[in-house]
Amino acid sequence: MVGIKDVAKKAGVSVTTVSRVMNNRGYIGEETRKKVEEAIKELDYSPNQIARALLSNQSHLIGLIVPEINHPFFSELMHWIEYYAGEKNYKIIICNSVNDKEKEASYLTMLKEHRADGVIMCSHTLDTEVYKNLSMPIVSFDRIISAEIPYVASDNYHGGELAAHHLIEQGCKKLLHISGPLNYEMLSNRRADAFQITCTRHQVEWDILEGAHIYATFEDNWRFIEEELKDRLTDYDGIFCSNDLIAYTLSTYANKNGINVPDQLKIIGYDYHSFTRLLQSPKLTTIKQPIELLAKQLVRSLLKQIEQKGQVEQTIYDVELIQGETT
Repeated sequence: MVGIKDVAKKAGVSVTTVSRVMNNRGYIGEETRKKVEEAIKELDYSPNQIARALLSNQSHLIGLIVPEINHPFFSELMHWIEYYAGEKNYKIIICNSVNDKEKEASYLTMLKEHRADGVIMCSHTLDTEVYKNLSMPIVSFDRIISAEIPYVASDNYHGGELAAHHLIEQGCKKLLHISGPLNYEMLSNRRADAFQITCTRHQVEWDILEGAHIYATFEDNWRFIEEELKDRLTDYDGIFCSNDLIAYTLSTYANKNGINVPDQLKIIGYDYHSFTRLLQSPKLTTIKQPIELLAKQLVRSLLKQIEQKGQVEQTIYDVELIQGETT
C-alpha cells in the first residue's frame, strides 16, 4: 500500500511538505507543490482520513446527531447543514439516534474515535453533563446545555403565542395543545408555556396533551388520536399541534369522522417544512421555522469554535404564522 513516505520520496521532499500540500497549509513554492501533486497522481495515493487527521490535527469531519432522519423537519435541516458545511470543505457524518440514549452515546464515542472536528447536536436524550464533558466543539439545536456551549433555535415562545392568539382571534373558546414530550429540557417546550399563558390571559379554557412525537408516522399519529382523543375531540374547537405531521393527520381524521375543519374545529401546526409545503388539500395553517437560517447558523457557530475565531453565540430566530385552510 502506498503511503505518505512513498510520495515524499518520489517528490524528493519531506513528509511534512507533502502534508502541507495536501492540507493547503503554510507557504509552498509552486515548483514543490507541482512535484508533490504529480507524485500523488503517479502513485495513485489516497490518504487515510484518520491518518490525515493525525497529521493536520483536523479531519474536516462534522458529526450531526439527529433524533429521526425520516422526519421532514430534520431531513430538510440536514440538507442545509450539509450544504453550508460543504461550502467550507467539511463533510458530515449523519447519526440517527431514534431517541435512544445508548445509540446517542455510542455515536458520540464513534465521532471521538474518528477524530471529528465537532458535533452539531439535534438529539437530546442524554443528560446535559455528557455534552459539557465532551472533548470537542459542540453546538446545540433547541437546547441550552451550558453558558459555554452555543445553541441555535427559533423563538418557540413566540411560536406558541402566535398559534394560541390566532385560534382565539378565529373565535375558538376551548383550546387543546398537542405538545411534544415535556420531560426533556427542550426550548421547544416553551411553545406549551406560551400557549397556556396566552389562553389564561384571554380567559379561554385550555388543555395540554403530550403526543407530538417526531418519530411518529401518519399511522402512529392516527392511532394516538384514536386512543387519546376519539371520545373528546368534539370538546374542543381549536387545536394547536406541535408539528405539522400530527396537525395534518388530525385534520384528515376529523373530516373523515364528520367534524368539519375549519368550521367546527380549527387546527394549526408547526414547522412549515417540505412536507407541509407540498400539501395541496388541506393547506395547513402553521408556524414557520426558518429552517435554512437555522442550519446555516448551526454550521457557522460550530466552525467558529473549530477555527477559534469567535465567542460563544446564542442565536434565536423569529417565526411567522402561515395562514392556510385549517383555521
